[in-house]
Amino acid sequence: MRQSRQGREYMKGDPRTPTTRVRSRALRHDGSDAEAVLWRHLRGRHLASAKVRRQHPIGPYFADFCCVEAGLIIELDGGQHADQAERDARRTAYLTEQGFRVIRFWNHDVIARTNAVLDAIEAELARSVKVARQR
Repeated sequence: MRQSRQGREYMKGDPRTPTTRVRSRALRHDGSDAEAVLWRHLRGRHLASAKVRRQHPIGPYFADFCCVEAGLIIELDGGQHADQAERDARRTAYLTEQGFRVIRFWNHDVIARTNAVLDAIEAELARSVKVARQR
């Protein structure tokens, strides 16, 4: 076990180190409008009774939204992602290697077509639970 400066213990390899906690908090605070809209629907097990975490650290990356039990990551992409296709591909490859499935939505779609996005997420969550039960 390691100890943070505040005296909290955490295990080596635990993604929730003091540094990642600070970074996660900053990312949550500075999130986009689309993230806020989607979070209102995902938090508190409101969608398919799935526990979803926001800005969850996985290796060197932070997933916008992550359902660990379903192995599903939901990423929201703004206009800047059109220029970052190669970086996003590396990120998705890493997250897939860690056992997660990644689905992506454009910020505009989350705001303009919220119900369609929620339906797609719910379908993926249902699919993920079936896959997990078969293992």
